[in-house]
Amino acid sequence: MASTYKTNSITLPGAIAMGTGVMIGAGILALTGQIAELAGPLFPLSFLLGAIVTGFSAYTYVKMVNAFPSAGGIAMILQKAYGPTTIAAGAALLMALSMVINESLVARTFATYALRGLGLDTDSILVPALGVAVIVFAYLVNVSGNRSVGLLSIVMAVLKVAGIALFGLAALWASGLSFEPNADIGNYPIGGFVASIALSILAFKGFTTITNSGAEITDPHRNVGRAIIVSIAICVVVYLLVALAVGSSLPLDRIIATKDYALAEAAEPALGQTGFYLIIALALIATASGLLASVFAVSRMLAMLTDMRMIPHKHFGMPGVVKDHTLVYTVVIAGFLTIFFDLSRIAALGAFFYLVMDILIHWGVFRHLRKEVGARAWVLLTAISLDTIVLGAFATLKWRSDPAIVVIAIVAMATVFIFERLFLDRVREHPDSPKHAHTMHSAPSSQSDPSDTK
Repeated sequence: MASTYKTNSITLPGAIAMGTGVMIGAGILALTGQIAELAGPLFPLSFLLGAIVTGFSAYTYVKMVNAFPSAGGIAMILQKAYGPTTIAAGAALLMALSMVINESLVARTFATYALRGLGLDTDSILVPALGVAVIVFAYLVNVSGNRSVGLLSIVMAVLKVAGIALFGLAALWASGLSFEPNADIGNYPIGGFVASIALSILAFKGFTTITNSGAEITDPHRNVGRAIIVSIAICVVVYLLVALAVGSSLPLDRIIATKDYALAEAAEPALGQTGFYLIIALALIATASGLLASVFAVSRMLAMLTDMRMIPHKHFGMPGVVKDHTLVYTVVIAGFLTIFFDLSRIAALGAFFYLVMDILIHWGVFRHLRKEVGARAWVLLTAISLDTIVLGAFATLKWRSDPAIVVIAIVAMATVFIFERLFLDRVREHPDSPKHAHTMHSAPSSQSDPSDTK
């Protein structure tokens, strides 16, 4: 598998752009209104607490990837922590699926902002149609190679970070540099506020994109950790700045009512029509680049899982190497979710998958690897505790407001682990079977591959 990746093909700025591209694309644009709906007038504080929880989580990843940089960073961590077990394979697949879910979240956000800019109905069939179209665009750019992905990610990341930050500053200036909650804090219970942190964490989870490209980043033992820290720091500043700007420009009920495109709605009273269309343009850039970076990373992670024999693979007659096939799988699944789920349910499903996977990673490193990688036990236990508290609050709130998505999440996660158990049992029964024949070379589409898992 290593030979199918290009060592040193992603620079430190490119890795930072990749991380911020995924985070800002999904976080501030898609989740601000949803977080405000749960947290109430103190919703900017939710972003700050989400960053703190993410910081504890990132500690584990930085320690691991500094010691073991890999193109399949999450899968590598789990396999080293648990071995070739159902827990490792299931958690790794949950991470991959949460990244695909993030892609559908970003795709629908792109479509929603585009339609809002055109003055069209944001609840129409055009939302999934445009969402699928931008996923296809991300696929086409990705098949052009790493150089295109890295260069485009850097350009788009600079544009959107600078533009969105300027919007935040301008909106705050127009409001007199003040943020005054205009809703009764008492109407929003503490449980809702804690639950909102789950979505804030989801807004930062894009840093894991960097860990999954570790083998391709220049000087990975140093730069992977640096890229993670810098990208999180950039996003903390941007999220807080924009959250305060939105809160100073719109009443809370309006933020909630327009939660799928809250930034565009906040731009108009603060900056007029010009500001409104500027934010629409920035939103399209941010979401497109975020999707681009996410598709790049998750397809590589799925390829690594295939090579590690943690998931089955079927080429369906497609030519090319494994990572070419997993790129197709990624966009197909993301497209399916974009069509059939709305933004709120997509975000909830992603939060459930990610938090469960994150807890399993911290626990595995705590139990088996902390001495080897030099990780402090109290930091790992704190990360587990914070994730558990937030997950519990989020699940409780969703059970009251939308029990169906909780059931879907539980059934989906159970299915993943059962599926992995059956697959790994089959692999153990045939330990001498060859690895996937497409790892190095393409197979003619007219031939079937005996190593494909049917």
